[in-house]
Amino acid sequence: MKVLGIESSCDETGVALVQAPAAGAPRLLAQALHSQVAMHADYGGVVPELASRDHIRRVLPLAREVLADAGCTLAEIDLVAYTRGPGLAGALLVGAGVAVALAAALGRPALGVHHLEGHLLSPFLAPEPPRFPFVALLVSGGHTQLMRVQGVGDYALLGETIDDAAGEAFDKSAKLLGLGYPGGPALARMAEFGDPRAWPLPRPLLHSKDLDFSFAGLKTAVLTQVRKLGPNLCEQSRADLAASTQAAIVDVLVAKTLRALSATGLRRVVVAGGVGANLRLREQLDAGAAGLGARVHYPPLALCTDNGAMIALAAALRLQGGLAGEMRRDGAFDVRPRWPLAELSPAAA
Repeated sequence: MKVLGIESSCDETGVALVQAPAAGAPRLLAQALHSQVAMHADYGGVVPELASRDHIRRVLPLAREVLADAGCTLAEIDLVAYTRGPGLAGALLVGAGVAVALAAALGRPALGVHHLEGHLLSPFLAPEPPRFPFVALLVSGGHTQLMRVQGVGDYALLGETIDDAAGEAFDKSAKLLGLGYPGGPALARMAEFGDPRAWPLPRPLLHSKDLDFSFAGLKTAVLTQVRKLGPNLCEQSRADLAASTQAAIVDVLVAKTLRALSATGLRRVVVAGGVGANLRLREQLDAGAAGLGARVHYPPLALCTDNGAMIALAAALRLQGGLAGEMRRDGAFDVRPRWPLAELSPAAA
């Protein structure tokens, strides 16, 4: 079975084609991605209306590109999957509308996929995929969560952020430092030239007994330091503050993830989401997990950000597991801008 996946939840338009055998690992046949970073850079963040309009322009040309790269025709598509949520409502509607219309025209079913489930399962496209069960760290611009994953569609929330997500802390701190957009990668690049011990920034909830996160206080601490430095914020001070900020975020993410491993007794971790591409996070988490006799799995770097491959993959794995109960053939659809991942689990049904 061939699954076409469309991702349009925020500021990337992603389309991909995945081959889903009746049993065994799904295989990525082709993918294409358009990032809107350059368009939103002048505004310092995503403008929802502009994002939606750009998705409209990009999604069909990308779909044609993917089919051409895979050597497939529209008639060979068996299922069209799309991101149903969470995300920006207008952006989600573009991908959902195109997917459902295409499926109806082809006489094929359409399936709405949870964006975070796509991220969580994306390491299954890596050369050495994980095995269930595992602890998942979902860490991106809008989400920071720890989940216990028993299998496809079986997710239990262990902890989550009570305010800003880790990606927001990266982006907002970068903006305070006058760095470019998107802020997370810009701050990570600047941090390479700084001293992570230069500024004693707080590690919120680092020693709390739960597995929740909080990064709003860290952002405030960065703002305070920037104001104190004022005109003395030279390039080296900027690099030191960037490195110290990154170190604070990573320390909390690693500590909580290792605590989740200890609490669950599991020995596998999956890291997914854009922040999962951060090299300092990878280095420290790999070292910490090794000390517990555990292993960390990541998606390929190209699949850390939003992409169509993860949506097609999640749909394929749901099909294999008999969990694609919400496939539609009647042309009807909805989107869910706010959609807790735990609602997918059997206990929440």
